[in-house]
Amino acid sequence: MFFLKVFVSFLSVFCLCSGENGLHANSPGDIIIGGLFPIHKQTNRSTTHGPLSCSWYDLRVFLHSQVMIYALREINQRTPRALPNFTLGYDIYDTCGDVSIAIRATLQLLKNQSDPQMCLVPANFQSVLSEPKTKAVIGERYSEVSIAVARVVALSSVAQISHGSTSEQLSRKLKFPSFLRTISSDEHQTKAISELVRKFNWTAVAIVGSDDEYGKYGSDRLEANLRVMKNICIEFINILPGYFSKNTSQVHKMLNELVDNINKSPAEAIIMFTKDTNVNVIMEAAIKHNLNRTWIASDSWSTSSLISTLPGIEKAGEVFGFISKRNEVPKFKDYVMSAFNGTTNNILDHHLIHYPLCSSQSDENRESNCSLADSNQGSKQCLDLSCLAKYIDQDESYNIYLAVQVIVEGLRRLLKCDNHKCERGQNLIGYLIPNIINHVELILFCLSKVTAYNCSKTCEPGQMLKKQSKRCCHDCVPCAEGEFSAGNGDKCETCGQKKYSSPQRNMCFKKTPEFLDWSDPFIIILSCLQVLGIITTIVFAILFAIYHRTPVVKAVGGYLCFLELFSLLVCFCLAFSFVGKPTAASCMVGLPVFGIAFSLCISCILANLLQILVGFNFDLKIRLWIKKLNQPAAVVIIVSGIQLALCVPWLYFYPPFPYERILKTTILLQCHKGSDKLFIAMLVYNAFWALSCFLFAFKGKQLPDLYKNASLITTSMMLFLIIWILFIPIYISLFGSYKQAIESAAILISSYSILCCHLAPKCYIIIFRKEINNENAITEYIRKHFEQKNLTVVTS
Repeated sequence: MFFLKVFVSFLSVFCLCSGENGLHANSPGDIIIGGLFPIHKQTNRSTTHGPLSCSWYDLRVFLHSQVMIYALREINQRTPRALPNFTLGYDIYDTCGDVSIAIRATLQLLKNQSDPQMCLVPANFQSVLSEPKTKAVIGERYSEVSIAVARVVALSSVAQISHGSTSEQLSRKLKFPSFLRTISSDEHQTKAISELVRKFNWTAVAIVGSDDEYGKYGSDRLEANLRVMKNICIEFINILPGYFSKNTSQVHKMLNELVDNINKSPAEAIIMFTKDTNVNVIMEAAIKHNLNRTWIASDSWSTSSLISTLPGIEKAGEVFGFISKRNEVPKFKDYVMSAFNGTTNNILDHHLIHYPLCSSQSDENRESNCSLADSNQGSKQCLDLSCLAKYIDQDESYNIYLAVQVIVEGLRRLLKCDNHKCERGQNLIGYLIPNIINHVELILFCLSKVTAYNCSKTCEPGQMLKKQSKRCCHDCVPCAEGEFSAGNGDKCETCGQKKYSSPQRNMCFKKTPEFLDWSDPFIIILSCLQVLGIITTIVFAILFAIYHRTPVVKAVGGYLCFLELFSLLVCFCLAFSFVGKPTAASCMVGLPVFGIAFSLCISCILANLLQILVGFNFDLKIRLWIKKLNQPAAVVIIVSGIQLALCVPWLYFYPPFPYERILKTTILLQCHKGSDKLFIAMLVYNAFWALSCFLFAFKGKQLPDLYKNASLITTSMMLFLIIWILFIPIYISLFGSYKQAIESAAILISSYSILCCHLAPKCYIIIFRKEINNENAITEYIRKHFEQKNLTVVTS
């Protein structure tokens, strides 16, 4: 109570008693019914101090005030009287839709009216407010204002019945015990909007609200309802200031941001939960920027003539509006058409000054004036009664009429009235007036075909609908490589490992197997070289067999040369195993058998070198040491046997096997080595003995060797080492089926290096240089060699 006393005292300094900030009309009576209506929609309120003035006169709300006066007039004149020996009066204020003005008006309604000179409250204000003569208040229209008014009237337990405030906050009886309404709360409206969204299968919507009790709590409830619904996403929520229509730079900035959000948004419907003055600004911008969208209107602007008569409103798109269940106030239209049947009140007088009734005008002028919803107070425009009657709505007007009937019924029960009299009571405070809840129904005030916006897309084949950002709607995104989609935004499906997607990503093709094919030009060349190598090796073997007793054959190792030729023949044959589709047998035969065969070849060459060094080395110590090693059979068995000991476990425990490597459009068929370590060990072992042969042969180049055996071995071993040193980086860096072709080529070159450099010169001597293929030629060559060095040679 102390707070209320201070609050009232503070307001009394700054306010006037006459309702100067808006219109005011009253009529005496035994019981006074208050009325609060935003006949003007706006004030000039700003952040700077100054006198308030009201603007934007609303013909529809003016008629709301006259509905209340008409309903009370009918009650007082009805026969039989609803309240015998009681007369109902009214005290109606124009709140201009402003909280401060509405509070001042409410305090005027609650003061003790026994003293007409008192401004707000009695001078002897006590801790308990005296009983006001106003027993009920009808209004306010806006929830923001109603909440402020409800807190004030609750102090005196005066019933407040709103005809338009739908905020769910007002349903909290502990906070607003005396608030009632003849319109349903936003709980029902937001559910209806959510059902509308679901019915039209919209997947993305946007919400625009205002920072007041109506817009904020309505938007919150709507958001909560939509969040729990499946397949519905809220693209964005914009909460605007309560006075969004103010012409300031900040408002322009927020409006531009909102227009930009809407323009970029794929939302299929824009839900606007705010008052019509705010919507008016937004829709003007929508018309200007051609934002052809689907709009959902809350009840605050669904039937607003301010919006429906905007020039070019059809450019904004479709509008779905929600209103309360509609009904017509009985005979009120006739009452208006009869020039209000002789009734007079200050609000009506003000209206007739600015909208004088037209005595006669053309149909064209009458139609033009009918489209004027608002007027500046300084301009007088005549208005035909038939045009004025068009502004009578059937929702809020009927809710006001119903509120009056509810008050009267409550008074009848409280005063125990019959058709003849009412029992007067000393205290009429605290009575209960039932809350009448109307059903919410859906109407269209722009009838046109509903079209989905960006969210409903038809994707081309090879595309799928995918969410690209935090926003709701999905975009048509090309399927990734290895995926396909038949179209219509279907999810991209994988083609599987053995198929690949077309460039358009609309179907899958089988991947073709890739391996070294016999028809490949490179393979044809290799195959010809392999065949030539096999034939040459056989021819050399025949020649050596025919001339096996000659010195040149003995110089090449005697019987060892046949083992050498055999190993080369195996190597040439093995090169074929790398061509064609890999099998378990071809993979196992390839590198492991080559390692064994080539080690056999090197062991034969090593044994041959030891024979040369023993025969021509005259250093006694070295000769004795080499002579111990000069065991050809043992050298061959030991050297090739160790390699055999490496390769047999490789073949047994980790055998090479065919495997598939999945590429983009092909399946690469190759041989896996089974064990890389054993493969490297095989190469290193052969390289070690090849290097040993190279060193021995290089040392033996100084010896009197007629057939240049040591020099030729040096060349062949050097080629072998170079080939396999180059092979390793090429093999590692190369990718594809030609990787095995490189292996085949390395084996082929290694075999040719020995065949051509070591054995071919011997065949040349056998065929073309027979004169040096005898003992005498060798003896003479040795004698001359040592005579040049001044050494005496004894021959036998």
